[in-house]
Amino acid sequence: MIQILLADDQTLLRSTFRMLIDSDDDLTVVAEAANGEEAVGLARRHRPDLVLMDIRMPVLDGLAATRQICATPELAGTRVLILTTFETDEYVARALEAGASGFLGKDVTPEALLAGIRTVVAGEALLSPSATRSLINRFLSGPGTLGEPSQGSLKTLTDREREMTALAAHGLSNQEIADRLTVSPLTVRTHIHRAMTKVGARDRAQLVVVAYQQGLVRVR
Repeated sequence: MIQILLADDQTLLRSTFRMLIDSDDDLTVVAEAANGEEAVGLARRHRPDLVLMDIRMPVLDGLAATRQICATPELAGTRVLILTTFETDEYVARALEAGASGFLGKDVTPEALLAGIRTVVAGEALLSPSATRSLINRFLSGPGTLGEPSQGSLKTLTDREREMTALAAHGLSNQEIADRLTVSPLTVRTHIHRAMTKVGARDRAQLVVVAYQQGLVRVR
């Protein structure tokens, strides 16, 4: 059973998401938070698999709450999926730097929401093409925009791991990488996870950040 924490200051929206999530046999909402401070406290108490996090909340916003959750050692297994009305360079870059694993619009369809939750819990990043472009634009705007580089070096990766990491950084899914390289999606997943482990990336989203930080991928 995948356990989810809802963090949004709109009661009606939380109720809507709860009904949808609880209607699925494999998902359950373990707690709800109306602000970022509550989200951090409830995450530490319940240790959910995923936090569905709004950005604009009182007391403590979603970005600050994400940073605290992702920096807590005992919550290493908790992923954060950001809810946003629009993807801007600022939000995308700051959320990824804070440790978020992906983004969903608040107008998301029920099917896309449930699929997105499973995607992120499985350790994959949920980065739409627009979010990936925002990340690239933000990175290119100047040095240090995505924080300090990761401790792990991409030099430790094999040629195949570097190749797949580069494709992931361009926004390709495991299936798309598999199709391009004529391998199985499981093979892609294995190489991506090995790359994440070697560079100390929390998930695929952070691996993308590292790829740009260390110059593996450049934009023309």
